[in-house]
Amino acid sequence: MLNRTLLLFSLVLLTNVEAQSTRTIAFYNVENLFDTLDHPVKNDNEFLPEGSYEWTSERYKTKLARINQVIDSLHVPMILGLCEIENKAVVQDVVNAGSMKNTHAIVHFESLDQRGIDNAIIYDKTVLTLVQSGIIRFDMPKPSTPSRDIVWAKFSRGKDTILTMVNHWPSRYGGQVESEPKRLVASIAASAFIDSVLNENKKMNIIFMGDLNDNPENKSVDLIAESLKPMIVEKSGKFGGSHNYRGEWSILDHMMVSKAFLKKRTKVKKRTAEIYTPEFLLTEYRGNIVPKRMYGGRKYLGGYSDHLPIVIEVKMK
Repeated sequence: MLNRTLLLFSLVLLTNVEAQSTRTIAFYNVENLFDTLDHPVKNDNEFLPEGSYEWTSERYKTKLARINQVIDSLHVPMILGLCEIENKAVVQDVVNAGSMKNTHAIVHFESLDQRGIDNAIIYDKTVLTLVQSGIIRFDMPKPSTPSRDIVWAKFSRGKDTILTMVNHWPSRYGGQVESEPKRLVASIAASAFIDSVLNENKKMNIIFMGDLNDNPENKSVDLIAESLKPMIVEKSGKFGGSHNYRGEWSILDHMMVSKAFLKKRTKVKKRTAEIYTPEFLLTEYRGNIVPKRMYGGRKYLGGYSDHLPIVIEVKMK
């Protein structure tokens, strides 16, 4: 009886050690996380209480709760990339409203996007130390307006360093082919940055993530894949995509890593990349399973986002 008890205790202990040695890294397009305040420069009028979306404090609080539900179900990522956030304050509200309040910090820079849409990184400051951070800013072909900056941060953990890049490339507004040059500009800028890092240190752990508004077979995405290994593919999720448009699923949200990040002490676990599809993030619309989004047109649905999160596991030694 005693031996059996000791065996069970050992199994529980080993399970706990394994759980503690594995963390997640995730990316999530949260779909228009705006506060309810009128910014004097940014075009945020739609997301005000009197705006076309009737964006009230109650709806904002619900949005924060929804995002934190996702974060908790992702096992509170060690690194979380976010896009479609208005400013640092809304990201801080996400952190303060949930389980990350005492453990996580933020990397954010204000972009030139006219609507005030930015990218941000939330990281576990109890595990990682922020070494350096910055942005990659690129000029859009005229007469296009400025796009979102690529936000990057370099973290250290013991002897390991992790370079994180969070992207939200120009949309497909006007058509995929017509808008493709804009995304190629972003891709070229990102690729040049990655190559400069790897030329200096081939063993750098790099994780590149974001809503690229292009599929894996498109030129812009393929350019990044020349330097980094794509982790999100059709088999990464139940539906073959992270975003649904008019009943068609596509992979717009990507995660790629450097070869070194598959080999180090702190390393990405192979075959763990996933388009996250729990039932609470999904709904049925016109006979199709789609992400349970916040708005349908101007109608408030009270959901989560029009994108699904993507996630990968990292083994910690």
